[in-house]
Amino acid sequence: MPVPKRRTGKARRNMRRSHHALHAPGLTECQSCGERIPPHRVCPKCGHYKDRLVVTVEKD
Repeated sequence: MPVPKRRTGKARRNMRRSHHALHAPGLTECQSCGERIPPHRVCPKCGHYKDRLVVTVEKD
């Protein structure tokens, strides 16, 4: 079985992990109420999707 001949250095290891960082989720504004929601999802606050009422939301 193949075995690495040399130890992987810290710089090479860290360069490989450069894409592992966390980033903030991309959010868009609901066109109806202005709530920040993930794209292509029904708004949980008002129930609209692309200017159409899709889900009726009960007001508490």
